[in-house]
Amino acid sequence: MRLLRTPEDRFADLPEFDYPALYADIDNPRDGIVRIAYTEAGPPDGPPVLLLHGEPSWSFLYRKMLPVLADAGLRAIAPDLVGFGRSDKPVDIADHTYARHVEWIRAFAFDALDLRGVTVVGQDWGGLIGLRLVAEHPERFARVVAANTGLPTGDQDMPAVWHEFRQAVQKAPKLDIGRFIQSGCRTKLSDEVRAAYDAPFPNEMYKAGPRAMPNLVPIRPDDPASEANRRAWATLSELDIPFLCAFSDGDPITGGMAPVLKRAMKGATGLDHPTVTGAGHFLQEDAGAELGEIVARFVRG
Repeated sequence: MRLLRTPEDRFADLPEFDYPALYADIDNPRDGIVRIAYTEAGPPDGPPVLLLHGEPSWSFLYRKMLPVLADAGLRAIAPDLVGFGRSDKPVDIADHTYARHVEWIRAFAFDALDLRGVTVVGQDWGGLIGLRLVAEHPERFARVVAANTGLPTGDQDMPAVWHEFRQAVQKAPKLDIGRFIQSGCRTKLSDEVRAAYDAPFPNEMYKAGPRAMPNLVPIRPDDPASEANRRAWATLSELDIPFLCAFSDGDPITGGMAPVLKRAMKGATGLDHPTVTGAGHFLQEDAGAELGEIVARFVRG
């Protein structure tokens, strides 16, 4: 597997994101060594909160939540998915599979960091990966926060707006990452913030991850990931792990999943599930401090 690594000077002077970059080498006999980058904030002995981003963002998305969680005494950990942020980037789109992304984050969280008692916060692909990890390793997790995400199996169709996004990614000769992030926000992003979302990708060779991810979402019942996701649904629906839905009020892509998760998940029963108002798909960008407070209260009880 051929990998690219974004030059570090691309990440100079990021707005509101002066956390030092940390790295973990994930060694897999099949894939070789893949470096995953991450950011931490808060006391190292605090309850761990694993913040998983989605497509096509990176851990920069969590910059407004990190200080809130740290001030609450939590150990906030925000990795970059492989292919995104400062993490290594497979050049070939075919090197990105749903199963590989689940395994990369599993190895990062459990083998490299040995996290236990984890509260996972998953948005977009962060939920597709994080919910699989909870289902397959429930003993490692204390809580789940699902924020504008889901766990598709291909048995139900995705919203039309998602198909439009998928086609736009497929057809674009040049992916404008900052523009895609802006389209999922209610607030107007500054030029500096848009540039920060573009920073991991010096040219199109680095963008195999953003190009691959829409095609990895199961949209047919016979998709390679469908059966694993069905098994995950069956497990998650019976787990007693507290399961909080913290969706925004303005996400046409995943908004319909909030009531489904609340009904299906045993751990969601009896919880007060908040709605983050005035926020779009990337609610961490539109209302990061508010979402941080929601997560901190959930963890602290």
